Amino acid sequence: MIGRREMKFCVDTDKRNSWYIGTDNFDTMMINKIESVMFQGNGYLGIRGVSEERQLGERRDMFVAGTFDAFPGEVTELPNLPDLVNMEIKIDKESLSLNDGSIEDYHKYLNLKNGELTRTFDWIINDKRINFRFSRFVSMRDKHLFVSKVEISSDQNNLNIQIRSGIDGQQSNSETQHMIEGNKRLYDGQYIQLMSETQQSHIKFAFNVKNDAYIDGILLNMKPYINMGRRQIFCNYDLNLNTDQKFTLIKYANVYTSIDRNNANSDLSTLSLERLKYNSLSNYDELLQKSTKSWLKNVWQKDYVKIDSDDIKPQVAINFARYQLVASTPDDNRMNIGAKGLTGEGYKGHTFWDTEIFMLPYYIYANPAVAQKLLAYRYLGLTGAHKKAQKNNYQGAQFPWEAAWPEDGETAPLYGSADIITGEAMKIWSGFIEQHITSDIVISVMEYLNATNDQEFAKNMGYEIILDAAKFWVSRLEYDEDRDRYEITNVIGPDEYKEHVNNNAFTNYTAKWCIQKAIKIFNTLKENYPDIYVHLNEKMNLKETYNEWIDKVNKIYLPRPNVDGVIPQDDQYLSKRIIDLSRYQTNNQVSDIFKSYNLTQIDGMQITKQADVLLLLNLFGDRFDEKIKRINWNYYEPKTTHDSSLSLSTHAMMASDLRLNKEAYEFYEKACEIDLGTHIGKASQGLHLAACGGIWNATVKGFGGLKVVNNKLSLDPNLPANWQQLQYQIHWHNSLVKVSIDHSKMIVGVTDGDLEFISHGQTYRVIDGKTVELDYVVEKS
Repeated sequence: MIGRREMKFCVDTDKRNSWYIGTDNFDTMMINKIESVMFQGNGYLGIRGVSEERQLGERRDMFVAGTFDAFPGEVTELPNLPDLVNMEIKIDKESLSLNDGSIEDYHKYLNLKNGELTRTFDWIINDKRINFRFSRFVSMRDKHLFVSKVEISSDQNNLNIQIRSGIDGQQSNSETQHMIEGNKRLYDGQYIQLMSETQQSHIKFAFNVKNDAYIDGILLNMKPYINMGRRQIFCNYDLNLNTDQKFTLIKYANVYTSIDRNNANSDLSTLSLERLKYNSLSNYDELLQKSTKSWLKNVWQKDYVKIDSDDIKPQVAINFARYQLVASTPDDNRMNIGAKGLTGEGYKGHTFWDTEIFMLPYYIYANPAVAQKLLAYRYLGLTGAHKKAQKNNYQGAQFPWEAAWPEDGETAPLYGSADIITGEAMKIWSGFIEQHITSDIVISVMEYLNATNDQEFAKNMGYEIILDAAKFWVSRLEYDEDRDRYEITNVIGPDEYKEHVNNNAFTNYTAKWCIQKAIKIFNTLKENYPDIYVHLNEKMNLKETYNEWIDKVNKIYLPRPNVDGVIPQDDQYLSKRIIDLSRYQTNNQVSDIFKSYNLTQIDGMQITKQADVLLLLNLFGDRFDEKIKRINWNYYEPKTTHDSSLSLSTHAMMASDLRLNKEAYEFYEKACEIDLGTHIGKASQGLHLAACGGIWNATVKGFGGLKVVNNKLSLDPNLPANWQQLQYQIHWHNSLVKVSIDHSKMIVGVTDGDLEFISHGQTYRVIDGKTVELDYVVEKS
């Protein structure tokens, strides 16, 4: 059991507005954390919440989705791109630095509704008080556009202001420079441009900046002084400001690449420059308004979650989670969501099972069109999955544990950090033997198809993904002649503290489930879609594979509950030593157990990093009775360190399902704190996007009771005691379903079609445009 304490955030919240997060304290120890939390993005372009002026220890990262590059001997990663945020400001020759002089009235806050970041403060230096206001946004209307603004005023007369603003290409990935410098140009005396190209993948980039300077709202007719350095080009302004005047600099910037779907054959230099010229005809507020409208139309009108509670923090957390998911999700099916999204260098921008199990449910129910693109990415990755399977002497599609560009296949690094005992670099086995990723993708495809009934996707992509995955699994099975059964040995399950295990329950159950789904799909295609059947049979030799599925599926070994009702996590787990983990569960240090033991020692104990058996019970809850779930909760939760950011939300959902209400809310609060909490180390290198997805899952699927049972929508909510009401809307079979829950009733409404759903074992029907009200008491803890 984790320790119970009040939910604490690293940012301030407004009791009147759950769409703002901010801080009134400039804390040098929290710089990287705040940069991540106040990330700005639109799915194409992502910028960390750094300050315009330089700060010691900062991470000035900017990424464009899908622009992977690699050095010889290294795996591919998203390159850190030239800095467009930078502004070097001098006041009477003193460089603006919040470490010099003193600061008063400091406020930095992010508007989660439209992604605008604002920072205000008074800087007192040499007995002069200067007021600064910085504002900026990454446009949701024009995905290439970034606009920022600085406003400066003072009670001093004849104040000299010098500003350098431009493009700084001297950025790198942990000292690795991926960019080859191209042309630097000044156009029309006011537009600056830097052309670049990645070293290995040869993706071309165009970066453009224009600065407009104003005093009291009047555009100054002054040309900037231009200076250039290696990978740099800047505009410089020098002017004097009198008492009660306000100086404003608006910075328009954009980035285009040669892999942009609509611009692949364009002259990037000309195209990007013309687009910036067009956008700079509008002022900051006009462009922000357009971007805000796009957020509303494309995101918030489709996605609604409202929590009524005396505590504003759960609503802030769900708003934060949804904003961050959208800000890092590309609108291009050749790309996917990295484990850190676009928020930092962590995990090199690679995509894991995090997308399918933890993030995709949000999109499936909030924005199915985006979910379809994320799944289409896996279809486009079949070539790489085939190559990995063939390399390992398997058939079908063995999906990569880490994925980047879809055709790249496996991108997991071979070695990681050093063993604390031996000092040797540890081999990263997940790329070789953490194979449940193939099942995870099938799970998400089936959830999407159940929720949307998207037959076009099923016939064009979805069925093939499932059939190819099942073809891999049947080739992966190992026959145990003595027991007359098929096993899966030498794997890593969801619990990554246990390597080289045999018959991991999650892996075996989901592998068999994949094959069972493939058998049904094979028969459906053969009977109802003969043209598709013929095509896929020729492509995949399905008829022969089908016979193999039929021969083997019922002999796949599934770890069953033992005499005590415990499902063995794997063949070895229950025979290992048990230790008391309470000290590791109640502190706030991730992986603190490694201060006491190395991975080999941990492997010899009943220690679980994250939900494994419990994840199986959560995802396939309708296949296990409550008694088995409760027994396994009581057995495995005390043995789980929750060192993975994926663990807490799963446990919150599982506890809610078991009506362990106190435990459910404790896990929920901790899940909300993974990125928003006060721990300095967490989120410094980027946010945990799966944890953001987990917050939505725990809110809507957990407390909101959203499930799919036997391919039907099921609603069995369990409202936390300190929430007065939970409202949310989802998309189901092209209809919009609205759900409202309090402690005495649930109201379900539907538009754009009729609805049939299950609640507490009863079937209900709602006619288009109507609602149904169910009276019952949600148990309070």
